[in-house]
Amino acid sequence: MSSLPSTVRDQRPSSGRGRNGDGPPTRRGGGDFRGGGSPDFGHRLRRARFGLIAALAPILTLFVGITVAYVFRHGTSVIDPRSQQYIRYWVEVKLPVGLLLFNTAILLLSSFTMEMSRRQVAQQAALEPLREIPGLLPASEWRFPWLGASFLLSLAFLVGQGVAWHVLAIRGFFIDTSASSSFVYLLTGAHAVHLAGGMVVLAYAQAITLMRRNIEYRRIVVDLTAWYWHFMALLWIYIFALLYFAR
Repeated sequence: MSSLPSTVRDQRPSSGRGRNGDGPPTRRGGGDFRGGGSPDFGHRLRRARFGLIAALAPILTLFVGITVAYVFRHGTSVIDPRSQQYIRYWVEVKLPVGLLLFNTAILLLSSFTMEMSRRQVAQQAALEPLREIPGLLPASEWRFPWLGASFLLSLAFLVGQGVAWHVLAIRGFFIDTSASSSFVYLLTGAHAVHLAGGMVVLAYAQAITLMRRNIEYRRIVVDLTAWYWHFMALLWIYIFALLYFAR
């Protein structure tokens, strides 16, 4: 009868990665983690927001410059050669206040729907890892099209601004009628151009949502678009107040 060996080697498996067992295995690809894969999502989002702030700075500078020129021209007076008195050649523009208030409400509503779309895509991004677990979440569910609503409301605002310009023309105020009317068209027109540019990005965000692009990429695009919309809404309130109280 053969005898058993006096020593038995410990052959417990190691939990390390590779051949040396120097640590736990790591998962590659996708996800939100640091090192050796896609960049950290939080860092990408903060960097994108910083880029948006840098892009908004020249826009803000433009409108500040126009405001300074508007206030300076509004308070400028000249000497009348006949009466030798200071007079002002500033013609008060009869704004369609009711229509502009209606346009303001539409733009604020579009800012609200953009915020809802931002929160909606953020919730989708948070739930995305759970969708990999079978049966935990429904495969598809209906969501309110906040992005589409924002686009339609923004388009309605631009149409309303066009109607307001038409009303000004009917009242005899054209872009070359006086310095005051020129500033009205300049301020409102510049805002409309920047909002129309934002609508191009909004349409792109809607397109990548319909194509179901990467959820993290969609969240960044929608997030930046929403913050841009909030900026445009606040900028319009500022412009409207300036034109109304400094007529």
